[in-house]
Amino acid sequence: MYKNIEKQVKLKLKDLVDYQKGQVVSKTLVQNEHLSMTIFSFDKGEEISTHAAGGDAMVTVLEGTGRFTVDGEVFILNEGETLIMPKDIPHAVYGEEQFKMQLTVSF
Repeated sequence: MYKNIEKQVKLKLKDLVDYQKGQVVSKTLVQNEHLSMTIFSFDKGEEISTHAAGGDAMVTVLEGTGRFTVDGEVFILNEGETLIMPKDIPHAVYGEEQFKMQLTVSF
């Protein structure tokens, strides 16, 4: 089920992806018909443009600050904060500064 991650090893999720200048970097940890779990890093000013997911998408900021726009409403999330973006609702993600997040989508 899990991939790209060591098992039975203590780790910090934010350490699984590095920042890269001018990029959004992702590492998929789980991908199946029920669940998708991905760790992302955003360089400052980078974004994922407006789109909708086929399941409820829960994001938790692991480091830094990100801006999440969900159905036109803006949410600024800092380290340790979580937001659920409902299925089929348009949303976008922007790096207010360099930041890392965990995305879990349940289908």
